[in-house]
Amino acid sequence: MDGRAQNFPAVLRLLLGFVVLSTVAGLLLAGIAVPAIGASGQAAKSGVDFFNDLPSDFEVSPLAQQSKIVDAKNHVIANPYDENRIIVPLNKISKNMRNAQIAIEDARFYEHGGLDLRGFTRAVVSNAQGGDVQGASTLTQQFVKVTLQEQALRAGDEQAAKAAVAENYGRKLQELKYAVNVEENFTKDQILQGYLNLVYYGDQAYGVEAAALNYFGVHANKLTLGQSALLAGIVQQPTAYNPVINPKQAQARRNVVLTRMQQLGFASAKDVAAAKKQPVEKMLHKKPAKGVCHRSSEPYFCAYVMAYLQHSPQLAALGKTPEERLKRINQGGLTIRTTLDPAMQKITQREITKAVPVGNKSNLGGAITVVEPGTGKVLAMGQAADFDKNQTNWNVDQVYGGGPYGYQFGSTAKMFGLVTAIEQGMPMNAQIFTPFATNHVDHAFGGPKVVGAPCGADKPWDVGNDYAIGGRMMSLSEGIAKSVNTWAAQLSIEVGPCNVLDTMKKMGIHMANGKEVDRTISNATLGSGTTTPLALASAYATLAADGTYCEPSPIVSITTPDKKEIKVPKTSCKQVIKKETAAAVSSLLEGTLKNGGTADGLWDVSARPAAGKTGTTNGHNQSWFAGYTRQLASAVWIGSVKVSDKNGKFYSLNGKCFGSYGCFSQVFGGTVSAPVWANTMKALSKGMKVEQFPTPSSQTQRGNLDPIPNVYARNPGSAAAILQGAGFGSTVGQSIPSNAPVGTVAGTSPSGEAVRGSTVTLLISSGAAASPAVNVKPTRPAQTKPPTKGKPGKGKGAPKPPGGRG
Repeated sequence: MDGRAQNFPAVLRLLLGFVVLSTVAGLLLAGIAVPAIGASGQAAKSGVDFFNDLPSDFEVSPLAQQSKIVDAKNHVIANPYDENRIIVPLNKISKNMRNAQIAIEDARFYEHGGLDLRGFTRAVVSNAQGGDVQGASTLTQQFVKVTLQEQALRAGDEQAAKAAVAENYGRKLQELKYAVNVEENFTKDQILQGYLNLVYYGDQAYGVEAAALNYFGVHANKLTLGQSALLAGIVQQPTAYNPVINPKQAQARRNVVLTRMQQLGFASAKDVAAAKKQPVEKMLHKKPAKGVCHRSSEPYFCAYVMAYLQHSPQLAALGKTPEERLKRINQGGLTIRTTLDPAMQKITQREITKAVPVGNKSNLGGAITVVEPGTGKVLAMGQAADFDKNQTNWNVDQVYGGGPYGYQFGSTAKMFGLVTAIEQGMPMNAQIFTPFATNHVDHAFGGPKVVGAPCGADKPWDVGNDYAIGGRMMSLSEGIAKSVNTWAAQLSIEVGPCNVLDTMKKMGIHMANGKEVDRTISNATLGSGTTTPLALASAYATLAADGTYCEPSPIVSITTPDKKEIKVPKTSCKQVIKKETAAAVSSLLEGTLKNGGTADGLWDVSARPAAGKTGTTNGHNQSWFAGYTRQLASAVWIGSVKVSDKNGKFYSLNGKCFGSYGCFSQVFGGTVSAPVWANTMKALSKGMKVEQFPTPSSQTQRGNLDPIPNVYARNPGSAAAILQGAGFGSTVGQSIPSNAPVGTVAGTSPSGEAVRGSTVTLLISSGAAASPAVNVKPTRPAQTKPPTKGKPGKGKGAPKPPGGRG
């Protein structure tokens, strides 16, 4: 009695199985849809009705597959993927692999029509006796099951994904009906191709091509007998038979596959015996699993591109949200062509790491971005860092993988004051009074144009120079070439620091978090605000492109697997300063590279015109050079990347050694960054046509000036009224030695003529001068050979006070 009771459910399952089997067999023989006439009993009738009502049209949507990011020469940089899958045609899969999969999964694959009746009968009996639903699915049925699961997962429908692999007869019948439909609409080779590209081979490898590369480092068309048997065996239990984590189980399973292949005549006994002798561990040639960009030949650029694709407003066609875009990138099999020039990238990376060796023990970091003027194309992006240890891209904004703020850009900011002055009509040969200061003695800029003023300071602003200079009128060309801080400060006051900051903004300068640079006179003048090498290179490229600013972009095109273009808008370019202004500023910035400029001797501007500006920041902790030719613009940043836990400040570069460039007691923009820029740009420009900068127009050279009334020896109030009557504003500046009565006007800055409507600074007499002001010609710090035991070379010079430096 007990025995009968215990076996009753099994008997029911056995009977139900035969009913279902006979029903399905009858349906197949009758052409799928048949009436239930003649069927024995209600169970059979219900089975027929149920089967007839099941959906029959099976749609195979494109598989999720790896996209590829390529450089400008079509070399693959990276393969983004959600599932590590590479689709290949059947003729790119070795015969060994095809035979191995058929042997172990469905030996009569090329003979049946979607249902293997012998296997199905055996499974039904086994299921009835054992209580578990057993396999015996054909390869076509498995293809249907895994396809349904894949499509559900891609749609985010976890419930449907579970239903696709649920072990019940209802799901099996639906799977079978779909399988028959697949067999009617696809050839056997098409089904096998789809299956081999679809199934999971463990270890995050989907499809046979990705699996072959993952485990053996070969393509699927090169798989040997043993390799093929190992892969084919994994499919049944991808974790249990994963050869990386379970080599013994995987080897045993491989041998089962090999034996089956021999039995079916797919391999000779000799070849099978030889394949079985090889230990699985020795078959594997697998590298540690890494992320998409960790595997890339250009990891920092790869990370920038991936972030740009997800967040750039220009690429809305990829999706509305970053999540939608990433899904399409990872699953869509896209070809993403970038602007990266591989030859330029190699040079750029080589040169920055010559100065800042990767893995150096001095906490030094370096970055350089190269852009194309007039297009915004990012041609190269070098970084002296190990991506495995540091994924922050020092070249770019935070949203694209950079840090939250960027880096102080020092005296490279002085270019924007010069642009603003020329835009306002200041002549190229203009002279402004430059207060005297040294690297020990600052000059305090006060008055209503600074203290409490818009874009000013909340107290008198102290500015020092790198050496003793000033106390006289100074030309624009001298001030910018020698990077004199008090000259730049006076220029900002005269043209308006708010106007300078507006110039920065329209030329693309912003903090790495996307916000505007804080509106203070120090940020406007000496670069105490922060930005990135990419933003700075793009700003300087505006000058090379005749005043046209182009939003930087790393993307050329995006195409789908069927060669359809996804809309990538043209780079946004806009004329932001006058062509004449760009020509004038380029002419003045050439002085940096000649005639005693802060980067004199590094470039022959007569052989190939170039212009640029050095930059050094507070405490000598960051060094810059930004510059350009007509065809290329780039910015080099070198700094200490480790931050003190106590005060949050960067460490000084003074006393550090910079690879093949040597060691320096004091580090300026012209010490290392300028030479790196020059060496990089010379190599990048080799073979390019030499192009001249446009000659500034005579009008730009003359400026847009009105005569300044003579107010010599007048009291400041009287002088201000006279100037106002002539259409000028005025402010009281510093006292200077003069023969004019003490307290009266000794002169103006500028003198003689000034831009219409501008503010004229009144210089007040302090009495006759006892001796002339001291002017000292600047010199770059001496370079020393790398010392023994890593000790820095000695040199003269004292620490500089806060503020941007040349």
